[in-house]
Formats: sequence, structure tokens, C-alpha cells
Amino acid sequence: MASVQDQLEIKFRLIDGSDIGPKTFPAATSVATLKESVLAQWPKEKENGPRTMKDVKLISAGKILENNKTLGECQSPLCSIPGGVTTMHVIVQPPLEKEKKAISQPKQNKCFCVIL
Repeated sequence: MASVQDQLEIKFRLIDGSDIGPKTFPAATSVATLKESVLAQWPKEKENGPRTMKDVKLISAGKILENNKTLGECQSPLCSIPGGVTTMHVIVQPPLEKEKKAISQPKQNKCFCVIL
């Protein structure tokens, strides 16, 4: 059985200030699993929600968390309060289709030469 120290209570703060959670996760939980949890619990009434796990970025203690890391590896000793709730900020990446179109269109570089 996991000890209380191996469990972290986390809430996810959305861009509009609303929260998902708090919910308790084992310290061995991967960031990818947290993102899946955010996707599953995303409020249906909110516009521009994430479609896939790749659309979600989690930020904790000012750092963007990597999918392959565990909660235990991401935990900051300065931000951890025993029995406290950790708040992670959720950022939804906008679709990249507009950027892809811009990249596919060649840019016209203007070069001015002065010949003396």
C-alpha cells in the first residue's frame, strides 16, 4: 500500500481561472497520464478545448512538464507542502494549421543594394 507521501493532490487551473479537481494521484503517475485525466475531465461547455493530449501543456512551479516524467520527478521541494494541494496550470495549444499554411507560402525577402 502506498504511503500518504507517495500520493499528491493536484488541481488543474484552466486559462479562465476555473479548476478541474482536486484529485489524488500516485507520485509514480506520468505527466502523460495527467494530461489524459485533464482531457477526460475537461468541461464540455468550454470552447476551444483540447482535442488530443498533444494539445495540452501542464505547467508546475514555472516549468513545462515533459510527458515521460513522473509526478515524483517533477515535484519541487520548495513548492511541496505536506498535505497541501498542488496547482498545475493547463495551457491549450492553438491548432497549428494557420502556421503550417504560413510556412508553406514562401516569404518574399526584399533586399536593397546600394552600388557606389
